[in-house]
Amino acid sequence: MSAPRLCLACPTPDATDSLARALALRLAPGDTVLLRGDLGAGKTHFARAAIGALLDAPEDIPSPTYTLVQSYEGRTGPIWHADLYRLGDLSELEELGLEMAFEEAICFVEWPDRLGPLAPETALSIDIVPGQDDTARVLRLSWSAPAWEDRLKGLDDA
Repeated sequence: MSAPRLCLACPTPDATDSLARALALRLAPGDTVLLRGDLGAGKTHFARAAIGALLDAPEDIPSPTYTLVQSYEGRTGPIWHADLYRLGDLSELEELGLEMAFEEAICFVEWPDRLGPLAPETALSIDIVPGQDDTARVLRLSWSAPAWEDRLKGLDDA
């Protein structure tokens, strides 16, 4: 993972939601967002807001902690939300179909360290860390694929 290229302060949960929605509208099938952070950092909160922005109609967006993966049909194609915290080993990833989803869907992956060498090289990584108070967060975005540079321009104004 490369060093953070963009650090965004989110002083409230609503600010985090707004940022997640703004990012979601810049995503397309084949994009993967790797969400990193401690338990309770806000990974699922961020993913829910982003997924909600991509759906035609509001729907319940449960945490995939126990199912490992939840999928949705978005306006631009399939959306996958994976929580790999409980993943036993890499062989389980084949059963989930994540590798194919990385090519065909917009994917949000919590606990991406569990992916090991299967993490997409073109993914956008977001580290979510505590901010100034209990509800504030700082999001540190990093990437290696050059396309993210242009796609993320102006996100800090969202």
